[in-house]
Amino acid sequence: MRRELLFAFGAFFVMSLHAIAGNFSAPPPEKQPVNEMTVKVYKEDVTGDGKKDIITLKAIPYSPDALFLKQIWADITTSKGSDIRIDYEGGYEPKIQFVDLNHDGIKDMLYSSATGGSGGLYTMALHTLAGNKLVDIGLPEPLTITAQFEDNYMATITFVDTNQSYTIDLSDRKEDYERLGIYTDGKLNEPMELMVGPYAFFEPAKIFGKSGKGLKGYQQISGAYHADGIGTATSYWYYDDGKWNLVKIKWRES
Repeated sequence: MRRELLFAFGAFFVMSLHAIAGNFSAPPPEKQPVNEMTVKVYKEDVTGDGKKDIITLKAIPYSPDALFLKQIWADITTSKGSDIRIDYEGGYEPKIQFVDLNHDGIKDMLYSSATGGSGGLYTMALHTLAGNKLVDIGLPEPLTITAQFEDNYMATITFVDTNQSYTIDLSDRKEDYERLGIYTDGKLNEPMELMVGPYAFFEPAKIFGKSGKGLKGYQQISGAYHADGIGTATSYWYYDDGKWNLVKIKWRES
């Protein structure tokens, strides 16, 4: 009997210690507030039911006082109550343009944000939410371009997609090119290609002979370094049969 009483008191004592420890245990850590911000709220019909949907462009900056937004996304609440999210790449000054680019009669979402680099490049994305279904339409593929320096301070640029070729006179830069070791008395020291940049950005544009709108893309071609701009290739694209089709290319020297 004595042993049973001692066991009972011992068990009660251990349980009491656990209860006391539980009362004084540290509370779970509170979640740190996220520096989330609303960039802009749009009201557009993006599903095609004739009613306005709410598109809220949100972001989280790199730091509280930074202009660079490390996370950017769109929260879409459709007129039917569906919640859809689109995640975008980070950048500066993001925005969404609403324009029907795939020609289904419903506005698509063309996103853009500046990368902040010296080349004036933008991050871009194109989506449709027709019928409450999120689909990434995608953007045109880069042009196929061959571009190289030639003897006598010249350069040649060929747009393979349209078989357009141009010869560029760079003699006004010969002193710089000689200093950089590209030329010696007008003779190329070794074969050297020009710098062909990626698309800087796209913008909606009317395409001659086509209904609705397409896209106009800009690519810079430079010489010895990026700031040594030679010219800009502007390509015109139209979406048809589920893909982007190149309509024409315009070349303009700097």
